[in-house]
Amino acid sequence: MSHVKSGGATAQGSTRPGKRRGIKKFGGEKVKIGQIIIRQVGTHVRGGVGVGTGRDYTLFAMKEGVVTFFKKLGKQCVKVV
Repeated sequence: MSHVKSGGATAQGSTRPGKRRGIKKFGGEKVKIGQIIIRQVGTHVRGGVGVGTGRDYTLFAMKEGVVTFFKKLGKQCVKVV
């Protein structure tokens, strides 16, 4: 029988880079047409007026203006005013 427990896998196993998701433009920031506001998986934040949704649920500006976050029916939303 062994008197030393065998070692497990290391915690630093993943060598792939992150996906760089998250909020790219915060509330009050100016955006131009086509600029990405949020990269996300699923519709955690929904698009409102002046915001388009990509096929991977990326939210982007469809017009120039200022980013505004708000809640609608308990859901987090973003619009460009």
